[in-house]
Amino acid sequence: MNMRLLNDLFNFILLTSRKYKIDESHDISHSMNVLHYAHNIFKTQSQINPTVLAHKNVIYLSAALHDMCDKKYMDEAHGIKAVNKHIDTITTKEENMAITQIIRTMSYSKVKKDGFPDLGIYQSAYHIVREADLLSAYDFDRAIIYDMNVNCKNFEDSFEHAETLFENRVFKHNSDGLFTTEYAKLHYPVLHSQAVQRINTWKNIITRPKNM
Repeated sequence: MNMRLLNDLFNFILLTSRKYKIDESHDISHSMNVLHYAHNIFKTQSQINPTVLAHKNVIYLSAALHDMCDKKYMDEAHGIKAVNKHIDTITTKEENMAITQIIRTMSYSKVKKDGFPDLGIYQSAYHIVREADLLSAYDFDRAIIYDMNVNCKNFEDSFEHAETLFENRVFKHNSDGLFTTEYAKLHYPVLHSQAVQRINTWKNIITRPKNM
């Protein structure tokens, strides 16, 4: 992606985040993280399956824009329409449709409910973007921040909710069969370990002696 396109893309994400009060757990910083993971997965997968090279534009745009229609913050259909309009001049009609299908079906909750969709030639692109988002979910502090912002909880309650979320969902990503790419399978254990360490550090901070 060239610099002009990135500038335009991130400005759109910033404006959309401000408009819908998307907090930092799903705003531009998250978009950047997912885009980085998608790039790394794409590089590995393109060596295994060169046909995915033709879908680089779809992968990168889907990764960056996937939360700009999140129903937690806005009407999904309205968000999708805004995304489609914004990328209309830089994508083909087929690419635009593929991006819509990817971001509409990639969430954890939708996959757990309906399974993986059949996106034909864009199936590999779908998994790359979806797994990039899953890898970003190992950021434990992000889960706390989301709960504090959206559910208006105090830190202690949000920490407990985040820990439960990780135990019931994030730490089961692999055992639930959610990883299909070699990059994700290779790198998730490190992120898992870092999340465990983060949780333990927070527990040490929370339970520190009163005289400290």
